[in-house]
This record gives sequence, C-alpha cells and structure tokens, in this order.
Amino acid sequence: MSGAERFVLANTAIAAAPLVPEIRLHLATEVTPLWQATETELARSGLEPPFWAFAWPGGQALARYVLDRPELVRNRRVLDIAAGSGLAAIAAAKAGAARVVANEIDDFAAVALMLNAALNGAAVELSRRDMLGGAVDPFDVVLAGDVCYERPMSDRMVPWLRARAAEGALVLMGDPGRAYLPSSGLVELARYDVPTTLELEDRTVRQTVVWRVEPAS
Repeated sequence: MSGAERFVLANTAIAAAPLVPEIRLHLATEVTPLWQATETELARSGLEPPFWAFAWPGGQALARYVLDRPELVRNRRVLDIAAGSGLAAIAAAKAGAARVVANEIDDFAAVALMLNAALNGAAVELSRRDMLGGAVDPFDVVLAGDVCYERPMSDRMVPWLRARAAEGALVLMGDPGRAYLPSSGLVELARYDVPTTLELEDRTVRQTVVWRVEPAS
C-alpha cells in the first residue's frame, strides 16, 4: 500500500452521497482537518482544498442522471474529466459502459478515485495526463462535474468540451450554478436538488443542472 493510499484511508470514512446511495465513496467528514492534514503530509501550505474527498453537487447530479438512463452509456466509451472522487465514472461503469476512463492530475485524487472504484467493483481506468493540453482518444460520452468554479479552469475546460461535442461525443456537464458556467451553448437535460453542507457550500441544498454541451457555433 502506498503512502497516498494510507493517507486517504486514514482521513476518510466510507459513506454514500445523498443523491446516489447506490455508490459508496471514501469521503471526508470535515473539510478543515483534512485540508490541514494534506498540507502537513505534503509539507506545503496554501494548497487547494482536497476536492477529491467530497461528492460535489455536479458529480452527484451526473451520476444520478447516468444511473437512471443507462442507455446513454451502455456499451460506449466514457471519459470522466477532472474526475475528483470518480463518482460519475463509477456510475458509468455500473450503468454498463464498455470502457470508462477517469482523468485526474491530482495525486491524492487519483488514488482516492481508484480506491472508490474498487470499493464499488467498478472497472475504471485511470489517466493522469493533462488531457486539456492536447489530443485525446475518441470517446462516445464525456462527463464533467463541477468544472466551472474558477475562471482559469472554466476558460480551459469549456472550449475543450465543445471540441469533444464537435467530434460527435455526447458531452454532459453537471453544475450547481457556479460563477463561470457559460451563458450559452448549453441544453438543460435534468435538474436536481442536491443536499450539501455549509462547510462546502453557502446553502444546505444546491439546485444542480445536468447540461448537454453543444459544439461552438
């Protein structure tokens, strides 16, 4: 067992996301202690929060949407970009996707999502490279949950997703109204009320939309 695996297991507990009780994840119970532990583990301060240890509303909405509509991914090639905990990837695998790749560049997130996949008996492949920086293998479905929370991320991610849509992929984005969600080129497919915590959000329920991303016009 690697040091990162020991760290994830020591600082999380197995629980289910409220909207997706079928899937169990290694989740943190509190933000601050895990954040501090991560900084101590890496001997670095000023790190971003450990996003991988929480089931964010966008990922939950995507996972729920895919599980309820397995025909969207069944026997298809699926990519979960910026996968975090891997919740959407696991949902796609459970829904019968032929191949599921979870892309994540964060070291701890990569470990956590593979532990989560194993916990659920889900066949998920891990990709560690920065897919936004170059060509990618063809995928039939691309999933992106909660990727518009910062301008630099959104500015890179949204054009990349539109390019995948232009190639013919079904591109689904789960978003709870983040600040940098594009104002056009999205088609609403479903809407969910996702229970959250005030440690992570500014309210206890976030209305979250699953969007289909359209190619650039």
